[in-house]
Amino acid sequence: MRGSFSAETLKLSKRATTWVLLGLSLVLMELFAYALPYISYLTGDQNTATEGLTRQQVLASVLPDQLIPNTIGGFPVFTGALALIFGGLAVGGEYGWGTLKTILTQRPSRLRVYAGKLLALAAMVLAGVLIMFAVGAVSSGAIATVESKPLDFPAVAELARGLGGAWLILATWCTFGALLGFVFRSVALPVGVGAVWVLGIEGLISGVAGSLLTSLQGLRNLLPGVNAGSVVWTLTSLAGGNPDEVAPGVTDAVSGTRGAVTLVAYLAAFAVAGALLLRRRDVT
Repeated sequence: MRGSFSAETLKLSKRATTWVLLGLSLVLMELFAYALPYISYLTGDQNTATEGLTRQQVLASVLPDQLIPNTIGGFPVFTGALALIFGGLAVGGEYGWGTLKTILTQRPSRLRVYAGKLLALAAMVLAGVLIMFAVGAVSSGAIATVESKPLDFPAVAELARGLGGAWLILATWCTFGALLGFVFRSVALPVGVGAVWVLGIEGLISGVAGSLLTSLQGLRNLLPGVNAGSVVWTLTSLAGGNPDEVAPGVTDAVSGTRGAVTLVAYLAAFAVAGALLLRRRDVT
């Protein structure tokens, strides 16, 4: 399995789509978490993210102590969708290029190849999370330095909790995308179906359950995106931020503990389902 993991990690690191998706994640984070609020602070203009806040409150929202909320605010929806696409491309591309058949004719068994691929995806997701936190730290530190504010970064324990929650959210979405790749054995369908689910269907169910059909709240509370949003809500609150000012998809529908446990269950279920599909189905 070590050889499969090394090979998969090398492949993922060499693919341009890996870096494009990471770049998009960084652009979204920098734009909505730092650039727009700081520009609003400098100019005094209001936007949807800063409406109703004083200039000092806007400045406080981009300082180092808000590193965790600013980094993970988009994970339940936008960054999560990019992670899903990453997983779908990593698996679906193998079918499209016909490389999976070649891999499976070599020495490793199907499950060893699968385990190596999942571990590589998990490692790449962790690397992406660390990069995002590092870039966020540089941005907030630069703003604090320019504005002569203290560099009060989160404590180590708080930062570790934020990193763990961030990785769990993106790993769940990424594994879901990988599962869709095994289901459809292509690239286009997993990406399309996954994006529609994250950006459309979950939002529609949540909206209807919160206003028109409250009887659907039980179903809403089982959705992976809602549980991811609840984890972000809790981490934002623990970091001293205001969850209402974070990105769409952040909600207090369930507790953070329940959200994390549900995501772990989804992660395990997606991984097992993918293993069963690869083991029992033809790869063509």
